Amino acid sequence: MTICAATTALPVAVRAQDVPGIEICTVEKTWERRTSCLQSNIDFLQKTITRLSLDHQQKLDAASRQIESLKATVALLQRSVADLQAAQARTVEDLKKKADAPAAKEPAAKEK
Repeated sequence: MTICAATTALPVAVRAQDVPGIEICTVEKTWERRTSCLQSNIDFLQKTITRLSLDHQQKLDAASRQIESLKATVALLQRSVADLQAAQARTVEDLKKKADAPAAKEPAAKEK
């Protein structure tokens, strides 16, 4: 408790910070200050646009990489499906051949 009381008793130096953002320049009385204010707004907007442009480009690049990865996965799955369909068709053909082979042997067995 004494630590808490000691830290709250210390004076805290707080300095004002200039937070970048859009300022209302019409309140400035002199042209120099108004021009400076407008230039500050322009600089802020340019930095914001540049930052947002870079962020969006990074997102687009990441999305493009993900799309390419998904395309490769789809191609692989399509090949796998084609292979499975071909194997299934071969299996069906083999079963038909086996079913037809005993039927051909039966008439020969009856003739004897």
